[in-house]
Amino acid sequence: MTATAERPIRVSTARVGLGQRLLDIWRSRELLVAFTRTELKVKYKNSVLGFVWSMLNPALYLAVFYVVFQLILGSGIPNFPIFLLSGLLVWNLFATGLAGATGSVVGNAGLVRKVSFPREILPLASVGGALVHFFLQSTVLCLALVVFRYHVAFSYLPLLPLALLAMLVFLAAAGVFLSAVNVYLRDTQHFVELALLAWFWITPIVYAYRLVADKLGPEIIVDERSPVTWVVLAFQRAIYAQLEPTSVKNGVSTVTKILPVHATQWWYAWHLLAVIAVSVVLFLGALRLFGRAEGNFAEEL
Repeated sequence: MTATAERPIRVSTARVGLGQRLLDIWRSRELLVAFTRTELKVKYKNSVLGFVWSMLNPALYLAVFYVVFQLILGSGIPNFPIFLLSGLLVWNLFATGLAGATGSVVGNAGLVRKVSFPREILPLASVGGALVHFFLQSTVLCLALVVFRYHVAFSYLPLLPLALLAMLVFLAAAGVFLSAVNVYLRDTQHFVELALLAWFWITPIVYAYRLVADKLGPEIIVDERSPVTWVVLAFQRAIYAQLEPTSVKNGVSTVTKILPVHATQWWYAWHLLAVIAVSVVLFLGALRLFGRAEGNFAEEL
């Protein structure tokens, strides 16, 4: 039996139904893995250190955080670099995946014009590559926890897989949508770069969530509208695990409000499940829009 008989070639057309698109993606999961591997190999081609560069990034940030916040500024907040790094790793996953997915179709124009395959694989492969880097960078955080002898909140650790799933589904939805838009509006990729810069500062990564929520009220602050916020908060709660750490400086005790005090595991899980539900709807909508736009990709590219 030939390869064509085993897997029918799909013609790029808006008439392909949503269910068929999901089935094609599932059938092409090996191709998705292959594209992900290729993206990683291309990124570190002729590199001596290779994947070590991924781990050097958070290691450098951790060193800078420690020097700036603990030694120079003397913030006094116990293990504050751990708090910063736990949110930063989540952000790196989101920003790297979204930027890569947005330019994935345009960046593979030659392949899109010549070969028939589910084009949604391209932005999803960028998300897969960002996920690999996330796991590599997480080893730095794990080593930091050992070095600093820091204890995580074990009862909240089960939230981490749920939070990671929420991030991946949302990232896949945004990536598929933006990759299609970028084919027609090439400024989209540059807009995403600026949007990510603004998005970073409305996400509680370099500042504590409660510094904003206690002043403006949790129901009106902007960052609660962002799915990324709930993923970041879940990671901070499980890894940093301190809600109101107390620091002592010159004999004076100071309490810093970091995370919600009365939020239980179910409170975090509920918000993460809401993010997943909304992201699934967005992903299906993104696939439908991608299908309508994909028919003219060859001409636009």
